[in-house]
Amino acid sequence: MTQQIQTFSVSAPGFYGVNTQDSPLDLAAGYAAIATNCVIDQYGRIGSRKGWSRVNTTSGNLGANNVGVIHELVQTDGTLTVLFAGNNKLFKLSGTSVVELTYGGGGTTPTITASNWQCASLNGITYFFQTGHDPLVYDPAVSTTTYKRVTEKTGYAATVPQANIVISAYGRLWAANTTADNVTVYFSDLLAGHVWSTGTSGSLNISQVWPNGSDEITGLAAHNGFLLIFGKRQILIYSGATTPSSMTLTDAVSNIGCIARDSIANTGTDVIFLSNSGIRSFLRTIQEKSAPLRDLSKNVRNDLMTIVAAETLANIKAVYSESNAFYLINFPTAAQVYCFDTKAALQDGSSRVTVWDSIAPTAFLAIRNGDLLIGKNGYVGKYGTYLDHASTYRLQYFTTYADLGNPNVTSILKRIAVVVIGGSNQGFIIKWGYDFSGQYYSTTLTIPVSTVAEYGTAEYGANGSPVAYYSQGIALQTLVGQTSGSGKTVQTGYETEINGYPVSIQKIEIQAKNGKLV
Repeated sequence: MTQQIQTFSVSAPGFYGVNTQDSPLDLAAGYAAIATNCVIDQYGRIGSRKGWSRVNTTSGNLGANNVGVIHELVQTDGTLTVLFAGNNKLFKLSGTSVVELTYGGGGTTPTITASNWQCASLNGITYFFQTGHDPLVYDPAVSTTTYKRVTEKTGYAATVPQANIVISAYGRLWAANTTADNVTVYFSDLLAGHVWSTGTSGSLNISQVWPNGSDEITGLAAHNGFLLIFGKRQILIYSGATTPSSMTLTDAVSNIGCIARDSIANTGTDVIFLSNSGIRSFLRTIQEKSAPLRDLSKNVRNDLMTIVAAETLANIKAVYSESNAFYLINFPTAAQVYCFDTKAALQDGSSRVTVWDSIAPTAFLAIRNGDLLIGKNGYVGKYGTYLDHASTYRLQYFTTYADLGNPNVTSILKRIAVVVIGGSNQGFIIKWGYDFSGQYYSTTLTIPVSTVAEYGTAEYGANGSPVAYYSQGIALQTLVGQTSGSGKTVQTGYETEINGYPVSIQKIEIQAKNGKLV
């Protein structure tokens, strides 16, 4: 008797993101074993990330050096200026040109030995802080092409701390972590980042406040009128930070802290950071007098923390992009970016995660107009296009292993059909393997040339065949591959080179029939 062929469908494949933490035998079909250079798009599909293009056309005195930090200054009149550091120098973007900022003070030029500044803007002025360096100031009201020491700014008072951490919040600068003192938070006078001893300026020593023994300040954040002081293994929450002289310790978190200064990102409604146990979300609930901390990286925690262990923590950079609805964190030694989707949390509170392996940013900044800027070697890049400058990059998506309906019977695969959205004139590889062998069969299909016009104005593709439309200007194709082999459990994979066109996977259909009992 001939076995009937059955069809198994997976809609919105990869919707839950990567899960390498749980047993692959127990995972729901929506999880991915691999999702490289992917995002979860607005329709809940696994699709290609965007690439980047160069903002500056030439590198100037940045040369072939990495951009270490990018910052946007918003002046009081609305003027926007992108500042950045690299090659132990300070720069700004002027259109597509790089303009080096030169020293404009009255003394000896500051010695700059690194480009790992933390920047903060206050009252139309940008301040640069970095361990072991004189804090610097860029004041466009004085000069748009020079910088000077904070100590050289007119009206300077007291001693500005040579801190490694600085934020601008509640109308003042907050700084911490000097080479001599890592348990004091200093705050400037109101609207005066150069005044540290008069007016409402002051300091807060927290050495005796840590709830679980001594710690050191690793980061600062502001949220809903609170000042968050991060230690390596603890967090302090101070209320009333709008009036520092009367702010009080409201709550504290033990055993969880922040281990990388530049992993902290404020989403507007939350604060995300890298802890010693993964990526955490603060999610403060004041009414309950508690501070629940969601583990966004629950599904990839072991892999992520193995990567973190090999990194120089000071080089880890992160950003929250509201327009893209994701939090990115870069691990330069591993050459991997973890992308945490923030559109909707999974049922357990974790995020849907994908991994990027070829974009290699050195800094991040989400600017006011919604653009996401990334630091590169010799360039400031903008996240956009579907090429990494002039290079293609590879999308990989692999499902988890699963039996096809009957765990006691082998499955004989006959055909895999995948509904692909986007792409043009590129190979599309379908892979399949059985029983955790790590060995895959494969077939290469072709996404045809796409000449799709605006929605509703074209009915046929370039070869005269009907083309379905998914959304404006993007074609939907069904690619069918013939398969072979059999096994108790099946995994399928899908790969393509992103060559200027977005690609998403809408649906997978697997046709198989039952084999022998096992």
